[in-house]
Amino acid sequence: MSSLEVILLVVVIFLAAGVLWLLVARRRSQHLRSRFGPEYHRTVTELGDRRKAERDLERREKHVQRLHIRPLDPSDRDLFVKAWQEDQSRFVDDPEGAVVEADRLVTEVMGKRGYPVSDFEQRVDDVSVDHPHLVENYRTARDIVLRHKQGKADTEDLRRALVCYRALFDELLEAQEVRR
Repeated sequence: MSSLEVILLVVVIFLAAGVLWLLVARRRSQHLRSRFGPEYHRTVTELGDRRKAERDLERREKHVQRLHIRPLDPSDRDLFVKAWQEDQSRFVDDPEGAVVEADRLVTEVMGKRGYPVSDFEQRVDDVSVDHPHLVENYRTARDIVLRHKQGKADTEDLRRALVCYRALFDELLEAQEVRR
């Protein structure tokens, strides 16, 4: 084989490797965009770099894959539904207390299903993997609770927080997929 043939072979190999790398990167991006939906775009915007955002989303996926997320037992589910109904009826007389209880119930359901619950940011990251269309509700509700503690949220804001918590709560109760 001549030197020119060797050089051409090396160039072809590098080009093929480059094309393969681009295809793998594109497939990875498509997977993450599809899986995370609006959370993908929020993360890219927040981090300001698509590659950093994709690494963060992949980290979230891997973390949740290591967890033992499981469906609720029917008896637990029934208890949570009853607790939510009681909390929701409490809103009229005690909106702040109802929203605080809603946050606690969401956290308790997450814990019962196998999500770690000690840190809010980690809960948000974990929820974003399986419920990317609802994670923004979780952030919104939490933000309203924090603003209310500062005297910057009214009863209508608290109602909105309860609605946001409810959407995530319902999803966590009804989601019966089990991660293997």
